[in-house]
Amino acid sequence: MPLIIMCGFPCSGKTRRAVELKEYFEQNTGKSVHIVGDRTLGIEKNAVYSDSQIEKKVRGSLRAEAERRVNKEDIVILDSLNYIKGYRYELFCLIKHIQTPHCLVYCLTSAEVSSTWNTQRNAEEQYTQDIVDALVLRFEPPDSRNRWDSPLFTIQKEDTLPFEAISDAIFKRKPPPPNQSTQSQPLSSTNFLYELDKVTQDVLMN
Repeated sequence: MPLIIMCGFPCSGKTRRAVELKEYFEQNTGKSVHIVGDRTLGIEKNAVYSDSQIEKKVRGSLRAEAERRVNKEDIVILDSLNYIKGYRYELFCLIKHIQTPHCLVYCLTSAEVSSTWNTQRNAEEQYTQDIVDALVLRFEPPDSRNRWDSPLFTIQKEDTLPFEAISDAIFKRKPPPPNQSTQSQPLSSTNFLYELDKVTQDVLMN
């Protein structure tokens, strides 16, 4: 079943939107919806996003958890920053391998709004301002011209989620076709032993 990838600055409303999507799909499709994200892993955000090596490991854990959750019945929402273009491409390769549709929901806010929303959180859930500033600077915005960022739904803070359009994107589209880089290749042809024996005999005869 489909993978919905959330994307945006820290404190841009991604989790709120992910919950809205979960409620909509559970009420209207009867399918189970799994949200995978920083909260589900129980990470300490400031420790993770201040250390590139730890952050890389966390991204790998999120990707692995999303892959584990994807099946033929359920919907998976990946609720994290997903701010690196190369990482979104990795997720695209994942859905090509699994053969399931996906879409990207981009929560677009200004840096000032994200900083304000950050200060309104409980102290234990806040990013430090230095981390917010650094993540905003490193952010690589999605571009619908890239196949891994498409279909792209850009949502501003006052917008209502386009539930039907998102539903059509993940249920009425065919998954992207696999290619050699995303398919498991057979270790040998079905007549491998015959060919090996034939070549061996030719060598011995000559």
